[in-house]
Amino acid sequence: MLTSRTFLKRTRAGAVVKVVREHYLREDIPCGAAACRLCPPRPAGPGLGLEAQPSGAASSLCPGPHYLLPDTNLLLHQIDILEDPVIKNVIVLQTVLQEVRNRSAPVYKRIRDVIGNPEKHFYSFTNEHHRETYIEQEQGETSNDRNDRAIRVAAKWYNEHLKKIQDEDKIQVIFLTNDRTNKEKALEEGITAYTCEEYIKSLIANPDLVDRLACVSDEGKEIESGKIIFPEHIPLSKLQQGIKSGIYLQGTYRASRDNYLEATVWVHGDAEENKEIIIQGLKHLNRAVHEDIVAVELLARDEWVAPSSVVLQDDGQNEDDIENEEEKENILKTAVNKDMLRPTGKVVGIIKRNWRPFCGMLSKSQIKEARRHLFTPADRRIPRIRIETRQADTLEGQRIVVAIDGWPRNSRYPNGHFVKNLGSAGDKDTETEVLLLEHDVPHQPFSQGVLSFLPKMPWTITEQDMKYREDLRHLYVCSVDPPGCTDIDDALHCREVENGNIEVGVHIADVSHFIRPGNALDEESAKRGTTVYLCEKRIDMVPELLSSNLCSLRSNVDRYMYMIHTLILTRNSRCLYVDFNRFPSHRLAFSCIWEMNHKAEILKTRFTKSIINSKASLTYAEAQMRIDSATMNDDITTSLRGLNKLAKILKKKRIDNGALTLSSPEVRFHMDSETHDPIDLQTKELKETNSMVEEFMLLANVSVAQKIYDEFPEFALLRKHPAPPPSNYDILVKAAKTKNLEIKTDSAKALAESLDKAESPTFPYLNTLLRILTTRCMMQAVYFCSGMDNDFHHYGLASPIYTHFTSPIRRYADIIVHRLLAVAIGADSTYPELTDKHKLADMCKNLNYRHKMAQYAQRASVAFHTQLFFKSKGVVNEDAYILFVRKNAVVVLIPKYGLEGTVFFEEKGKPTPRLDYNNEVPSLTVEDTTLRVFDKVKVNIMLDASNIQHQKIRMVLVEPKV
Repeated sequence: MLTSRTFLKRTRAGAVVKVVREHYLREDIPCGAAACRLCPPRPAGPGLGLEAQPSGAASSLCPGPHYLLPDTNLLLHQIDILEDPVIKNVIVLQTVLQEVRNRSAPVYKRIRDVIGNPEKHFYSFTNEHHRETYIEQEQGETSNDRNDRAIRVAAKWYNEHLKKIQDEDKIQVIFLTNDRTNKEKALEEGITAYTCEEYIKSLIANPDLVDRLACVSDEGKEIESGKIIFPEHIPLSKLQQGIKSGIYLQGTYRASRDNYLEATVWVHGDAEENKEIIIQGLKHLNRAVHEDIVAVELLARDEWVAPSSVVLQDDGQNEDDIENEEEKENILKTAVNKDMLRPTGKVVGIIKRNWRPFCGMLSKSQIKEARRHLFTPADRRIPRIRIETRQADTLEGQRIVVAIDGWPRNSRYPNGHFVKNLGSAGDKDTETEVLLLEHDVPHQPFSQGVLSFLPKMPWTITEQDMKYREDLRHLYVCSVDPPGCTDIDDALHCREVENGNIEVGVHIADVSHFIRPGNALDEESAKRGTTVYLCEKRIDMVPELLSSNLCSLRSNVDRYMYMIHTLILTRNSRCLYVDFNRFPSHRLAFSCIWEMNHKAEILKTRFTKSIINSKASLTYAEAQMRIDSATMNDDITTSLRGLNKLAKILKKKRIDNGALTLSSPEVRFHMDSETHDPIDLQTKELKETNSMVEEFMLLANVSVAQKIYDEFPEFALLRKHPAPPPSNYDILVKAAKTKNLEIKTDSAKALAESLDKAESPTFPYLNTLLRILTTRCMMQAVYFCSGMDNDFHHYGLASPIYTHFTSPIRRYADIIVHRLLAVAIGADSTYPELTDKHKLADMCKNLNYRHKMAQYAQRASVAFHTQLFFKSKGVVNEDAYILFVRKNAVVVLIPKYGLEGTVFFEEKGKPTPRLDYNNEVPSLTVEDTTLRVFDKVKVNIMLDASNIQHQKIRMVLVEPKV
């Protein structure tokens, strides 16, 4: 049956046009019930459909067998309930799915995953194309009312349809809605309908599920006092008008980690003026949560403030103590230099909430038998959340996940609900799960759909694979990596050619050969964006068969061993004999080959897909030992010496051009082989070979960037490093001035030269400290599409163009670059998304986000293992250097451990010392002792486990005494 849908649409020019679309209605769409013989068989697809005899939780309201049919708002707000294993046999209407897709992409993704889970028996019914359930919008009826009516029509049809099934136990369809009007209309129409709360409370064996109910309306959970704390948010329609007219500014709200009464809003748009707006004080923060998109009103200039140097943590238990908050706000309002004042504003409305499930711990109420408790998130930038639970005794001391439901004006904290229990706080597996969730690292096992696109084993190189490849197996190629590395992306070779010049090759794993555009494996890799390296764990971007086996450029022996291991695993330990000849050691690569003279000047560059045979997989130390050895002169060692010699020349050229050599303390843990707890903590020692590999990877990235940009000026995926704004260097310049040193920051070259000259014979570590401080002044490097930007410069490398080509096993950006390069040299064909600059720009946005989150997760993993180390170490005294000075604390660096920490001078229960902060020097005088940046001090280091949620390394100043 054919009908049509008519609607009016406004064009970009402002004209209104009438659009008529054909709409097909069918009679052969199955209801999804396994017991139904009236409908045609259900087509193959995600999930198994509805059970013939619905299993799941027993309900006192609905004792008979039943299916559930939720409306849109219930699905949007109660997704945590629907995901619970207890809830099964749910009909998800097309109307509901379409509305959810338009209103919340994360919830839409979650419900699609649930529909695809065969154990849940969720069924997606295409009611908008079924002849008996499709309805037209009536005159004067809103789209929302029409959709509500469509849902009720489908619910009624299901009940009448299921009555026709000849079965002893009649299956009923229960309509779930939290909309009072919708429920009343359903009951009038003879549909059994309940609110979500009514249904969940009726589940006989699952009383704990009530804790997971989202508080949709804030009315029932407001604090009894009813005192209004926050200003009202301006409605979205007025906000949009205000933003358009320039009254309000739109931006991303970033809460401070160190001060819960301060935040920054990064204003969207290209305007340089008022790019960063400071928000101070509870009422001005106005219920915004970290990463929300907000509307801000600028305050008058005489109300502008400076960024606070006070460290304030919200650790009070009394949620109504607003007077105490006002006292703390007064601490922020100290006299400052006019030059330090920054644009200041207040949040007037929320444009888009960016709430997610938060990990943390329950702060149990001191009132006996209380159901209302505060939840303290692990991330200090997130406010405490009030939840209701009957499981407080069970959840105390556990890491739990909580979601925010709303934040009423008369509540100091937002309302939320319990989602799930992760395990005991302090447990290594639990804490690892927390840091992965908190940093949004996709870490679930690869699905069967993704794994199905892996090559079938045993895999061999075919004639087709060799069609566009050069055979380079005769070359003495080797890889140089950290110890224990199995995902080897890159290998190198160096040899003298007949004309006396030098041929150097960088050979990169050809991951794009195995990951083809658009399939499930490609989509999953794009979503993950990067491999995440934790202290004891690696979260792969691609399945292990690729990352540590088929793509890894390992040398002969290692690869044979691993492939035997893989075969045994995939054959369920039934393999009794292995034929080594079935596992060739050659690997597919993408090679960048230069011809250079002995001054490291590039004469020719070529790119080719290739096949290589790595002759050695070396660690940095092993490669260094070969280079330094007087007795070793084999082909691999000769190649390494040639590479090292050229790398030194290349590095000098880069530095002469203005490239920065910065410093950042990296640590390495030595683990106990049985407990896997850290038993030693050292800063990583870098060798010449680290720099050797780095130089050729940088050179390959620059060469490839130029090639893909020449071929695809609008679609090249590049990487840039913006120059920091001059204000970023203030702290560095002031700190250097205290040591009578001048740091010039007008260009990268001037900065690099200043750092090279900034040395003190009596203080050799000073230069390292300055380089560490310089690193903190830098902007984040980002991926971008060449057609969407005109600033390509990489500030840190002093390179006019740059990309990432050399690590496709662990970075998805490199896979895209490989595809672009393959098309450029005629080794592969293009596809639509590769030459769509808007899609590439969206991809870059995700890659930048994933890269940033991976860095944060890695730092959190180091912090957790550092705590474990000092837990067993006890109290330690070590030398340290002051990196930053705050109003009530100093931040110190301990070179021995590469560890950074804060020394506070105010402690609860102890008299506060006299503190005098000087921002110009910068310095902090505690009683009669003055502390300055770069001062050498001695600190006492211990693990402070008084707050199990936020265990931290506590540092106390030992010398000088204060």
